Amino acid sequence: MKNITLSADEDLIEAARQRAAAEHTTLKEQFRLWLENYVRHRQRVISHKVPSEEQETLADFLQGHIGVLHSSEYIPGGARMSEDSDKKFAQGMLKQRQQRE
Repeated sequence: MKNITLSADEDLIEAARQRAAAEHTTLKEQFRLWLENYVRHRQRVISHKVPSEEQETLADFLQGHIGVLHSSEYIPGGARMSEDSDKKFAQGMLKQRQQRE
């Protein structure tokens, strides 16, 4: 693993460290995750698809764009709430339609 040096406002760095600590992680780990997501997102944009072995949940996709809570911090193994959300939505719409008929 290679080290890098970043420059940022002291107050910003301290606030980020405090947030990371409150989330039971470190600023270093959060930067590693950000860097990985940053690169993977660009690779997906270039290829215009997500490889089947890397199928993502909606939360995984949005993580690089907005803050995302990881349910595994609260539920062992994670809640996986956004998995198959398109299928769940379609099933819910079909159920509502059938109830109206």
